[in-house]
Amino acid sequence: MTPPAGQSWGRYPRVEQRLVPVFDRSAPLPIPGDGSVLPHGNGRSYGDSCLNPGGSLLVGTALNRFIAFNPATGVVRCEAGATLADILDIALPRGWFLPVTPGTRYATVGGAIGNDVHGKNHHRAGSFGHHVLRLELLRSDGSRRTLAPDDASGLFAATIGGLGLTGFITWAELQLRRVPGPWIETETIRFGSLDEFFSLSQASATDFEYTVAWIDCLASGRRLGRGHFLRGDHAPGNVQAATPSSAPRRSMPLVPPVSLVNRLTLRPFNTLYYWRQPARHKRHFSHYQSYFYPLDGINHWNRMYGPRGFLQHQCVLPPANARDATAALLREISRSGRGSFLAVLKEFGDLPSRGMLSFPRPGTTLALDFPNDGPDLLRMLDRLDRIVMEAGGAVYAAKDARMSGALFRQAYPGWQAFSRFIDPRFSSGFWRRVTE
Repeated sequence: MTPPAGQSWGRYPRVEQRLVPVFDRSAPLPIPGDGSVLPHGNGRSYGDSCLNPGGSLLVGTALNRFIAFNPATGVVRCEAGATLADILDIALPRGWFLPVTPGTRYATVGGAIGNDVHGKNHHRAGSFGHHVLRLELLRSDGSRRTLAPDDASGLFAATIGGLGLTGFITWAELQLRRVPGPWIETETIRFGSLDEFFSLSQASATDFEYTVAWIDCLASGRRLGRGHFLRGDHAPGNVQAATPSSAPRRSMPLVPPVSLVNRLTLRPFNTLYYWRQPARHKRHFSHYQSYFYPLDGINHWNRMYGPRGFLQHQCVLPPANARDATAALLREISRSGRGSFLAVLKEFGDLPSRGMLSFPRPGTTLALDFPNDGPDLLRMLDRLDRIVMEAGGAVYAAKDARMSGALFRQAYPGWQAFSRFIDPRFSSGFWRRVTE
């Protein structure tokens, strides 16, 4: 499931770096005598924030043990290499669930903290960092710090969303949330325009924990921004629903010679997907795995983009400019003829993030995957970035492989204060690219 060491989940860029496994959380870090190091989990970041060209990766996936779990309070302490799936395996049968989850359950706890990941319930629960009670940070000089949200030094705030640059997280303690069972009561509403999305999102935020929309990114004119709005809550424990099939997961067994996501397949797919639901409004029960992690059902789904991989563009736009800037982004994407099978649109809530470099902030976030077809794509992404910059928005570092240093520094004004907390032996391709 983990990508090769020289590339991220997006399979772009590809770099040379060394792998140094970490097996014992109580031992000093096995740092080579020369060069920089970077913590590495399950490799689910899309760009180069998890890469260290010319340096070494401290691979922590062997640190996946549970240290403590209190089934009465839902507090779990585990090593940072444990995945979100590992937590769900022990917690859900006991009535507990992740308070925040991204679109894959195969991210590690350390990666979820380092990227301060968010989910469909940001407007209710904030980001992952809001639910971290404590963590241990091991620095290159051998010092260990147990950090909590009340840390006055600033190191906790730097580590949440800090892209692994402040040190190596050995373990973390999280507060889970109570749930009645594994089912999500879901409503899917087909809508015809961007204005309808914003109306539905505003109307749903108070009454539903989970809200998100799929967008037909190739629609234009009056249909610009059409899609499906999904809202849901954890279903009562007495729900009688069909048990998910135990059939083996599907898999992309090899990398095709060209991307299967292309101009020939995208438009018919998006049109059929938009009309797949005959009724405008549909209610049903979904198992949490298909609701939160649809792509996890396909092993190595990133291979479908072919040998050159893909780039994701995820941005957040401030509320005052969100509607117009989102429309401008979608018009640019539609004109280009490029697009994504999974274009996601959501509104974040107002809860301030705990991390100095955290991406989630009040506004609207749009995320799309684009097959890497070379310089033309990079030029289009630069045009999208200009729209984001003019709107006062930000691009998500965990999904980025090419944003300019100018955009990063504008979008993350705390980067200089953050840089004081970077471990002197730690670095990444992303950090060097946007700051040097």
